[in-house]
Amino acid sequence: MMALGGLDIGSTGCKVTIYDEQGNDLYRSYRDYPVARNVGEHEVRPEDIWQGVQEVLKDAAAHCPGIRALGVSSFGESCVLLDEQDRPIRPAMLYTDPRGVQECQELEEKLGKERLEQITGVAPHSMYSMPKLMWILRHCPEDFKRTKRILMMEDYVIYLLTGHGLLDYSLATRTMAFDIRSLCWSEEIFSAAGIDPGLFSEPILSGSKGEKILPHMAEALGLPLDLLLVPAGHDQVAAAIGSGVFGAGQAVDGAGTVECITPVFSGIPTDRRIYDGGYAVVPYVTPGTYVTYAFSFTGGALVSWFVENCARAQKQEAKEQGKSVYEVLEAGMKDEPTGLLVLPHFAGAGTPYMDTEAAGAIVGLTLCHHTSDLYRAMMEGVVYEMMLNMEHLEAAGIRPERLRATGGGAASRVWMQMKADMLNVPLVSLGNAEAGAVGCAMVSGVAAGVFKDLAEAASVLIKEKETYLPRPAMHEAYRKHYQRYQKLYEAVRLLRN
Repeated sequence: MMALGGLDIGSTGCKVTIYDEQGNDLYRSYRDYPVARNVGEHEVRPEDIWQGVQEVLKDAAAHCPGIRALGVSSFGESCVLLDEQDRPIRPAMLYTDPRGVQECQELEEKLGKERLEQITGVAPHSMYSMPKLMWILRHCPEDFKRTKRILMMEDYVIYLLTGHGLLDYSLATRTMAFDIRSLCWSEEIFSAAGIDPGLFSEPILSGSKGEKILPHMAEALGLPLDLLLVPAGHDQVAAAIGSGVFGAGQAVDGAGTVECITPVFSGIPTDRRIYDGGYAVVPYVTPGTYVTYAFSFTGGALVSWFVENCARAQKQEAKEQGKSVYEVLEAGMKDEPTGLLVLPHFAGAGTPYMDTEAAGAIVGLTLCHHTSDLYRAMMEGVVYEMMLNMEHLEAAGIRPERLRATGGGAASRVWMQMKADMLNVPLVSLGNAEAGAVGCAMVSGVAAGVFKDLAEAASVLIKEKETYLPRPAMHEAYRKHYQRYQKLYEAVRLLRN
């Protein structure tokens, strides 16, 4: 039996999922690792990530001995500095790490905000790799003197497994130093930052190239000697591929911990609202197309927070009845807007505000409301935020005509119908919640010659579950409340300050 796999490297854990050639889920393995979040420092040790990766691969190999190819995706921004013995020199800064603000400002002063946006497709921000590397260069010059190679998490793992660093365009974009037009590193930005671009891997198109595993790594992990490692891209790009979203006018709704809508569009937009809203312009797998990320930091995370802190009775009831707590909360729920407004900024605001200091709010509570009302209001709040994002993107010329939904939230029929109604677009839930893993398996299968192209891979590996159509009357009902929601962020911001 021949199998294909996807390795997803997250900031707090990594997982591998293995599929057969018919798209059946054969095995999954997950390992978490510690993240240090202290005042002034948010870091993860590359050694811990590498250890987790080795453990999941060894576990998967023991259960699925015929793995032919493995696609690799990862979170963005964080960089690994290696010495001449390929040992990490220091922990990797996460995108939330507060360091690099001054360096970002200096880079912006040297080149200009609009010039940086034009080159990179992203608005200047300290969360990206280049300001963080400039901070290390300034404050820890000895670390930089020892640096022989700089890798992101995708090519870090591929490099250790194959001896070759393979980095795709979508992750290169998260450095704030990649030219999205010429599809190469920007000499202009690297020169202004004082960093050698030769330390980085050469960026390539997702899935366009793979490398075979090193013999000693294959032996150590129990993997086949001919195993092919393939870069699949940023985790949201991998999810878009794994959802079968390829052409302009299509988008995927990733309903996970973070709520993220990733639309596909043609050409590089020129509307200022793209950059003002913090939307990245990212080269995609089909020529001439790009994606962006419209996201809220709290999607499923907000719902989980509510369940853990405000629905303990329902959790106990679910346990007694052998059901999920979500089934209990959704049973008998009124199919209409609650009238409550939840500002879902419980972990800061994503696009279009990009406000890390933002706070959440619940508005409209009375003694007449129940736990199920609050639960529904949490879901509504997440979607109101996506309505705001979709409106912002539409004004800039990007309007998805159809959504495909994946992630844990896609299992909720209530939430899916709510999204179709509120966003006023048809929404298709997919049979596999792990679209990122599917996307990794798809690109690795194409690179290995199992599939002739991504379309064939999609026909085998992607399974549609259910389609939800928007209801005009419900859309209009939600629009009335949305008009109030649009004023909520500014009102809370004024109170916060």
